[in-house]
Amino acid sequence: MDIHFRTGFGYDVHRYAEGRDLWLGGIRIDHPIGLLGHSDADVLLHALCDALLGAANLRDIGYHFPDTAGEYKNIDSKILLARTMQLIRDKGYELGNADCTVCAEQPKLNPHIPAMQQTMAQVMQVDPDQISIKATTSEKLGFVGRMEGMTAYSSVLLVKK
Repeated sequence: MDIHFRTGFGYDVHRYAEGRDLWLGGIRIDHPIGLLGHSDADVLLHALCDALLGAANLRDIGYHFPDTAGEYKNIDSKILLARTMQLIRDKGYELGNADCTVCAEQPKLNPHIPAMQQTMAQVMQVDPDQISIKATTSEKLGFVGRMEGMTAYSSVLLVKK
């Protein structure tokens, strides 16, 4: 069966960590604490990669870019996103759109959303209008509310080329 449209969903979480830069949506955000991870811990790009890979039935980000591999230590997640897009395109798909949500109490993300959209679109070689990014809090509930970490969710539509 030739499937023309596929949807995917991605989720990621990273713990806050002192002494690390905060990378989100491919940009560095000035904030006193960053996120802990094997790579740069860009929770938004990781959720997006998982959504893209899932939609194309290509497993998940950990399968393609394992945190046990030294080559991915402190890697810029924009590289992972570009490689993910190549995997998607190699399978004959193109991005229809992505809808992403970041959940964090701090910092305030709304001022950074246009730069994130531009950066992500450039890396993915798509129009910025194909990428929606929303920011929310957890109303001080749970680990996000206690400022222990940050989560991101992403939903994508892939279209057969």
